[in-house]
Amino acid sequence: MPSLTSPVPALSLRGVRVEYAETPALRGVDFDAAAGTLTVIAGPNGAGKSTLLEVLAGTVTPRAGSVTVRADSRAFVPQRQAISPTLPLTVRDVVSVGAWGGVPPWRRLDRVSREAVDAALDRMDLTALQRSPFRALSGGQQQRTLLAQGLARRADVLLLDEPTAALDDESAKRIVGAMAAEVARGATVVCVSHDQAVMDAAARVVRLDQGRIASVTHVEKSRG
Repeated sequence: MPSLTSPVPALSLRGVRVEYAETPALRGVDFDAAAGTLTVIAGPNGAGKSTLLEVLAGTVTPRAGSVTVRADSRAFVPQRQAISPTLPLTVRDVVSVGAWGGVPPWRRLDRVSREAVDAALDRMDLTALQRSPFRALSGGQQQRTLLAQGLARRADVLLLDEPTAALDDESAKRIVGAMAAEVARGATVVCVSHDQAVMDAAARVVRLDQGRIASVTHVEKSRG
């Protein structure tokens, strides 16, 4: 059975098995992702892609196997995040949630954290919308806001589920650029995606099928 290995894994899974109502979602998966790389997880619907990402995020506990995280912080941006439309949150409020992980309880965001929020808003082209109600945004704008929340965390590990789905080309390019910038600063980025542009930016593409790793492709980068 193929598996993904890397010389310096920041994330490691060994023999991971996950079941939902006795139905296997992951069947003995081995998976590594190195620091400073982008790994894309691809495959058909129901292959176990989102489950694998949730195991890496720590939001799903495997029934069997081991999970090793060699990182101080993780940021997880699911494909859909429930934010109540009744909450009077601005775009900046939502993005600022990402920066709270590095601030002691009951403290206000410090200058460094505020600058991280400003940078994340700028990278997702949301500065002009930062005072707008989150609930008033389009679906694509909300998706960019949630990704900005993850970027504001400045985590060692960034986990993304279909970040470019249903976005226009310009927004998708901006998100691919943001992932490349996270890799450049040394973060480990793992992304579920079917987007060819995202796959082309990756170091490796891992394909799942029926809860197992079916193939691993090392993406050749052009030089010069």
